[in-house]
Amino acid sequence: MRHYQSLRGKGFTLVEIMIVLVIIGLLAAMAIPTFGVVRQQSRTKAVTNNLRQISMAASQYMLDKGATQAAYTDLVGTGTDNYVRNISPVAGEDYSTIVVLQGNTQISISAISFGSVTFDQ
Repeated sequence: MRHYQSLRGKGFTLVEIMIVLVIIGLLAAMAIPTFGVVRQQSRTKAVTNNLRQISMAASQYMLDKGATQAAYTDLVGTGTDNYVRNISPVAGEDYSTIVVLQGNTQISISAISFGSVTFDQ
């Protein structure tokens, strides 16, 4: 009988285990929506940075070539004539249709997954 009583106090009760599971569930319920917001903000910042790179490359292209506009296809090249590396899409956006006009202070792009992003020079 003594052996049974000494083992009884070493484990967790069902109530204690259930309380721990409820606490873990509540913490997870609070944390999961935050991950979605952070992911969206990260995508938007990455796309804005890509637009900034395209804008700076377009400015350099227009200065070098004496042009009044620069298409994305003019900026991406091989060898010595590339002003920017090929930019990989972050969230399904398409940079190939961007044309930067001289004196234009905004570049915008949109995609289904993140909406519209505008970069102001």
